[in-house]
Amino acid sequence: DAYLALYEKYLREAESLYEKGDLAQAGEKYWGAVTALLNAIAEKRGMPHYSHRDYAVIIETLYAETKDKELLVGFSLAERLHANFYHNFMGKESFELHRDAVLKLVEKLKRFL
Repeated sequence: DAYLALYEKYLREAESLYEKGDLAQAGEKYWGAVTALLNAIAEKRGMPHYSHRDYAVIIETLYAETKDKELLVGFSLAERLHANFYHNFMGKESFELHRDAVLKLVEKLKRFL
């Protein structure tokens, strides 16, 4: 699946950028990894997945099915990494907390495939 290949590519790139200390770029790649998985989930379910709003609806749907709060929290923290790409406001410690939550989120999202 093209979206799964993108997920793997973005996650690999995110980890590489993170190791180099390029947090803004790494954060955007983590966001890309999350959205690639959301695209794959949406394709499987016949849901739209073309906008930021669509991603939020997908996450809300998965939460409604599972009541897993970490889906909502992880998505919100992924959004913050996406915002950090544009505004570069996040320190390393905060970035690492966000990264940990996003890594948990992608593991949870893969279970929906």
